[in-house]
Amino acid sequence: MDIKKPVTRPENACFSSGPCAKNPTFELNKLAGAPLGRSHRAAVGKTKLKLAIEETREILEIPSDYRIAIVPASDTGAVEMAMWSMLGARAVTMVAWESFGAGWVTDVIKQLRLNARVFSADYGDVVNMKNLDYNTDIVFTWNGTTSGVCLKDGNAIPSDRLGLTICDATSAAFAMDLPWEKLDVTTFSWQKVLGGEAAHGMLILSPRAADRLENYTPAWPIPKIFRLTKNGKLIEGIFEGATINTPSMLAVEDYLLSLNWAKTIGGKNELINRAKRNAKAIWDFCDSREWIENLAVDPNTRSTTSVCLKFKDKRIDDGHTFAKKVAQRLENENVAFDIGAYRDAPPGLRIWCGSTVETSDIEKMLPWLDWAFHEEIQTSF
Repeated sequence: MDIKKPVTRPENACFSSGPCAKNPTFELNKLAGAPLGRSHRAAVGKTKLKLAIEETREILEIPSDYRIAIVPASDTGAVEMAMWSMLGARAVTMVAWESFGAGWVTDVIKQLRLNARVFSADYGDVVNMKNLDYNTDIVFTWNGTTSGVCLKDGNAIPSDRLGLTICDATSAAFAMDLPWEKLDVTTFSWQKVLGGEAAHGMLILSPRAADRLENYTPAWPIPKIFRLTKNGKLIEGIFEGATINTPSMLAVEDYLLSLNWAKTIGGKNELINRAKRNAKAIWDFCDSREWIENLAVDPNTRSTTSVCLKFKDKRIDDGHTFAKKVAQRLENENVAFDIGAYRDAPPGLRIWCGSTVETSDIEKMLPWLDWAFHEEIQTSF
């Protein structure tokens, strides 16, 4: 099949799953208000950090009795902080359906050396959350950034659970509706859905999680960078912007800019709708083609942010090589950057559809994907 090479290119070809596309109104000069060269503990720094926490709460509609902290080392640091500080008080259940979830399993079993029960699913599928024992602490990802699947809702999580739910929501927060009453610890990073800069994570604690921190001491030493308590009490300053280590005030300013953009377009609901529209454009494209499909087995679990695709053409023997060549063609044409599948995932493509991506750019990129596939097929076979 001969596909004519498209002419129109996306305005923004950034479809990476992290760091993700900046918001459509971003300009470097808008960061001029960052207090560079000032201490993050000075009044100006503390004001900015506290504002970032307050606006996060407002946009995500986080309950007033939940605590929010800006922590080091992105989402990874936030998850590790939670696991090292809270696990071990009761039995643990680990849930994984992609590489990052599998990483948390490794850390809990091999580093913390806890005898955790593990539930896992192959790429493209999710674990049935109804089968878990919620009298244990549960660690899971909401959205599989590398597998393109997510939880539809939190209905399986009981309100009267005895254990804590620790949720890695880094590619879900701001683009999916998170049921706060079902989540005791929630983590995410700035560089995903809002397209912020990397290196900083967010840690959100329910009252139950705060109670665990104050009434349980792990058997292992807690590194300083993970410590949330002192003398058995929460260090409340951490949840008011007094960060554990020095943050980048330039990155903080960028996050504030992203939060402001989110407010101007309509807040959480519009952020969610933008991701849905982006993902649907790709789903519709796949439904009209015989050579490509969504990696998600169940359409109800399809991610609206990290959309993962696989090729169906039976002529393709080496899927990894073929997918890399298709992705490289698109990059060479400056129409789609960084859309190869994650290194541990099945061969295919991963296209970020988070809220900072414009649907019009997705729509302009897809004809190029059609062209690149057929060009590579003709070259290879």
